[in-house]
This record gives sequence, structure tokens and C-alpha cells, in this order.
Amino acid sequence: MGEAFQIGAHQIGPGERITLDLSVPQLYTHTAVSMPIQVINGKRSGPKLFISAAIHGDEINGIEIIRRLVGLRILQRLRGTLLTVPVVNVYGFVNQSRYLPDRRDLNRSFPGSKTGSLAARLAYLFMEEIVARCTHGIDLHTAAIHRDNLPQIRTLVDNPETKRLAHAFGSPVILNSDLRDGSLRHAVADFGIPVLVYEGGEALRFNEFAIRAGVSGIVSVMRELEMLPPRQRKKPRAEPVVARSSNWVRAPQSGILRSLTALGDHVKKGDTMAMLADPFGEKTETVIAPFSGIVVGRTNLPLVHEGEALYHLAQFGKPETVAEALEAFQQEYGPGNGMAHPEEPPIL
Repeated sequence: MGEAFQIGAHQIGPGERITLDLSVPQLYTHTAVSMPIQVINGKRSGPKLFISAAIHGDEINGIEIIRRLVGLRILQRLRGTLLTVPVVNVYGFVNQSRYLPDRRDLNRSFPGSKTGSLAARLAYLFMEEIVARCTHGIDLHTAAIHRDNLPQIRTLVDNPETKRLAHAFGSPVILNSDLRDGSLRHAVADFGIPVLVYEGGEALRFNEFAIRAGVSGIVSVMRELEMLPPRQRKKPRAEPVVARSSNWVRAPQSGILRSLTALGDHVKKGDTMAMLADPFGEKTETVIAPFSGIVVGRTNLPLVHEGEALYHLAQFGKPETVAEALEAFQQEYGPGNGMAHPEEPPIL
């Protein structure tokens, strides 16, 4: 049998679902503000998993991922507890901004402080009310504004538990990513809680491919944790590949970018990735791949200054294998494929 789950003044019994509002500091207009949370408590005991999105207020793909996730009928068979927080940075979300009103980055403010800045107080509240009650976590992100990310998992692959869950997620690319001071991932690691960061898409834009992959990945992790029954796959899924390293390819001069390289492309060292020119084309320079790899992130803005990041290039032992896995992944989760969660019409 399951057990009751306590959050704030609310007690959620086994088999119950509740949506609640966690109060955060009000606006200076005297307007109340709250962080929305939905808790689904299974009829049987099991892990306690939090799914968070919009820690950066303009990263909205995760909100749609959570909306689709909580509507899945399979959650009626849930073991353990699922906590979903679709909008952590409610201030940034309302303002369509990555940051809080004081320009602080919430994902550089963890674990926070009860008496600190607005960002620190919000981070502290999230850690105390959500993270401290869970055994595992998945944090959903996109690229920053005017950038696009290939669906990918970022985690520490030398941690056996996070490595296991990263492979279970099923994204074709796993980036071994160091912990950053002040990030949620760093703070949660200090709690001893395994957490994955899922990246996919662009800020302030829906990306159907990244959304479908995110929903499917979370469900796969829940199956791996035995929170959901196992799935009998008709065919084996391509095994994710861990990137040995990744670096940004930067603009060698200021100008207008004509990109020749798409997200997910496999490039070889010395390949021309783009052309940069002034408005008259009098000074043109090529952007050359410094090493062989897969493009896992790129700018969508063709107006660039010298030194700006253009392509996030990940290095793999066998990039050809990754390219094949990506092709299979895109066929499975592309908007034209109605097999992935057919109850949801694709966002176009």
C-alpha cells in the first residue's frame, strides 16, 4: 500500500491527485503570486520524482511536456509520487524573460537563502518544499533566446545512478556536463539526489520534436525507476552515446551569418559550417569546424559579432553512430509520425 505525501499544509493520500499553489513573494502592486504544483500520489509506495520547468522563465517547452505528461492514462498505475512544477520562475515567465525582475538568474542562485535576494528566496523555497521531499529529479530546459538545442541529456556520467537514468531517458545524445555553482543540479547533488537536465528546443518557442522526446524520455525514466510498468518494445531502441567533450564554434569576424549546417548534422574537421560577410560582401570569411562532431546547439540569429557562439559541437568517439541514432530518433518523434502519443495532435 502507498503512504500519504505531505507538502506544506496539504496531505495527499494514496491514489490522490492535487493541484496547489505555493505562495512566493507578492508583486509591489500587492498582487499575490504563486508557484503552481501538481502532486500525483500512487496507490503503492515507490520513488518520489520531481519534474521542474521554466527555471528560466522564457523556456516554455518544459511546460508543454509537463501538461502532456500529467494527462497520460498510464499514471493511473503509478507507484510512488510524481511532483510536477511547470513554472518555477513565475516572475520571468509572466515577463517572457529568462531572468527575475532584478536580472538575477535563478539557476545560479541555488540552494538559496530564506533571507536573501528574491532569486535566493525562490530557490530556497523550491529546495525546501520540492527537492527535499524527493528521491529523484528531472529539470527541463531549452536553449537561450535565438538559440536551438538538439534534444539531449546533461548529467555527470561518472555517477552510476544518473548514468543509468540518462541512458533510460533515451535521448540519442548525452553530454557529460560538470556541475555549475548555483545551479539546481549542483544543489540537488549536494542533497544526494540523482537529477537529469533535459535540453531541447529554443526559448519562447514550442518544438514538437523536443516536446515528444521529453515526454517519452520522462516516461522511460519512470519505468526504469519502477514507478510505471515496463513497456514491451517491438524493436530495440538505439543506445544513447556520451559525448567526450563539447565546445562552441565562435564567429571569426562580425557580420551576417549564412549557415550551411543544421542542428544534428555530422561535420568533419575542416568542413565549412557557415559564411560570414559584411552587408556588401566585401569581407567574407568561412566558419570552419575545428574538430569532427555532431551539432547539438546553434544560433538562429544571423546577425553576429566577432566571438559570438555559433555552433555547439559535441565530440564523440564514433560520430557516425550518433548520426544513425539521431536519424532513428527523428523518425520516431518527428511531428509527421503519429505513433508517439497519438492522442496529442502535433504543434505546428
